[in-house]
Parts: sequence; C-alpha cells; structure tokens
Amino acid sequence: MKTVTILGATGSVGSSTLDLIEREPDRFEVFALTAHRDVAKLAAAAIRTRARVAVIADETCLPALREALAGTNIHCAGGPEEVCRTADLGADWTMAAIVGCAGLEPVMAAVEQGGTVVLANKEPLVSAGDVILAAAAHHGATLLPADSEHNAIFQCFDAAQAGRVRRIILTASGGPFREWTTDQMRGVTPEQAVAHPNWSMGAKISIDSATMMNKGLELIEAARLFPIPTDRIEIILHRQSVIHSMVEYIDGSTLAQLGPPDMRTPIAHCLAWPDRMETPMAPLDLVSIGRLDFEAPDPVRFPALALARHALDAGGAKPAILNAANEIAVAAFLARQIGFLEIAAIVADTLDRYDPPAPDTLDDVLMVDTEARRLAGERVKDCVA
Repeated sequence: MKTVTILGATGSVGSSTLDLIEREPDRFEVFALTAHRDVAKLAAAAIRTRARVAVIADETCLPALREALAGTNIHCAGGPEEVCRTADLGADWTMAAIVGCAGLEPVMAAVEQGGTVVLANKEPLVSAGDVILAAAAHHGATLLPADSEHNAIFQCFDAAQAGRVRRIILTASGGPFREWTTDQMRGVTPEQAVAHPNWSMGAKISIDSATMMNKGLELIEAARLFPIPTDRIEIILHRQSVIHSMVEYIDGSTLAQLGPPDMRTPIAHCLAWPDRMETPMAPLDLVSIGRLDFEAPDPVRFPALALARHALDAGGAKPAILNAANEIAVAAFLARQIGFLEIAAIVADTLDRYDPPAPDTLDDVLMVDTEARRLAGERVKDCVA
C-alpha cells in the first residue's frame, strides 16, 4: 500500500484527492491530513480514512480539533510548524495543495524526505523554483504536476526527446470575462470573478483565472518543469477546457491530452503513476461536445500574461515578487478594497519598485516574498485612500 499525506486536505484539490483514495482503500493508506482552519471537514476526513495524524495550521483551532477527534487514535497537532513536521514524516506520496506561500516550507520538508511530491499549488515552482528543483535533485524526490495543464504536458512530453520538441502549448479557458471589454471589467464584483464557466475551484484560483494570471503562473511553472526554451512555450484560449495542453514535435506531430474539466483526472494520474487507476469520470463524449475552439489571448485586456512573461524572462527574484504581489492584490479585491483591473496594476507597480538579488535559499525566497507583500500592501492602501 502507498502511504499518503495531503497538505491542504479540505480544499478543492484535497477533497478530490480524498475522493479518489477512498474509492481504493486497499491501494492507499492515509498517513496524515492537514488543513488551515476547517476543523469539521478535517476531522470528518481523518475519521473516514483512519488517518494517523491530523494537523490544523491555525493553532487556535487545535482544542476544537482535539474535541472532534476525542476517542480516536488519531494524533492531533496545531500550528504551521506542525504542518512542516507532518510533511517531514516521510509518506510515500504527498499532495501539496496549500494555497499561497504558506505551502512553501511544507513542500520543502516533503521534498527533503525524497518521496513523491505532487504539486497542485503554483508557489513552489513559481516563487522558489530553482531552490525546490535543486532540493529535489539532491534528495532524490520525484515531483509530479497535478495542475491539469502541466499534467497534460507531462503525459505528452517525451523527456528522452526533449530536443525534438518544437513547442509546448498551454491551453486556457479564458475565465468568465474572456469576451468582456476593459470598460466592462472595471465594474467586476468578486462574485462575478469567482464564477468560473468550466471549473470548480477556490476563490483565489478563480480570481487568477479571471485575470489570466493563473496562466501566467503556469507559464513560469512549465518553464521550470520542462527543459525547453521559454520562447517555445505558448498560450492559447480554448474555451471548452477539453484539451488541457499540447506538445508539438519537430516532425509536425502534436500530442494533446484530453479530459473532462475535473481535477480528479490529473490527480488520479499522479496517484497511480507510473500506473493508471479507475476514476468516477464519465467517458469523454466528443460527439456531444461537438466542437473545439481556439483563439489567441488578448494581452491588452489581460496584462497579467505579459507581466508573467516579463518576470520569467527577468528571472532571479522577479517570479517570487510577481506571485506575492498578486496574492496581496487578489485578497484586496476579494475584500472589495480595490477594483478588478487594479490587481494587475498593483503587480506591475511592485515588480517595478523591487529588484533584489536572486534568492539562493528558501529563507531568501521568503524574505523576498515578505517585502513584495509589504510593497504591494502599500499600493493597496493608496488605492483605498
């Protein structure tokens, strides 16, 4: 049996992972589950799966977790340090699904154990890509991408023939505002922005999809994961979200991975890799889908794409700054402190104002992240004022 730890077990990715694991209890053993504040959902999942450990990141919630798990043999703990210790316990397979830079240290702890670490959160490779990849190589860890786009590329990319790859093509749904004008987007509300037409995701990721910053972050991730020049990684809009990404080879062959817009498909690929496993997904009905549409993204209406490309090309600390500023801006938008179009503007301003040396360690990355958040926060205050 494969022992499994889920970092971020109560979010959408964590819930999807649990759904798959619980369908094959003879194949997977849940070692540990962590969550931020959702005690009820964490406790219920721990009891159902007979997890050995349950950790709540917000230590003030620990008494409630202990009460919920009273009478079980499940070990309870609380606080960010305990989340890292749990990631460090050496499960065979770890799902990294903690949103934001709060997930960086637990991911590093899991990587240093040398097992298989599945990346569903973007921050490890965007903010700390060089550091995480170096640690994975040093400790013999296997990194697998659970993002639907990168998982699709992983399935189509022949690593032995990397020099024969002409292009990587990342597909993007375009989010809820793909046909809106800039003027229309000025008045966008958080409720409109989180209403993704294809995918069911958390609020932060849904906002990133609406601004298309998610695709910019995925561009940076793809550059970290796959050995190909960055100018050969392209983005196209594909509103049906059926083709999740493509790899084109020099002989003219283009390989695509198709599937329903449900995270359980890429997660299942990572859970079973290098094998395959059954999922509850219905077979893809191409006749019912009828058509597949593609178009180029509009960099004027969606400036986040250019900002991400700039950060990737500049390298060093710029991707970490991009990510940190975006997190602050998205949180401010969700709190109704700034408008939708100000998200990209705050990210651009922070990138212009801050140019530290390239980070060499995870501590360096976290220092860059902290300062970038401070500068972005200043800009948010200016907008509110």
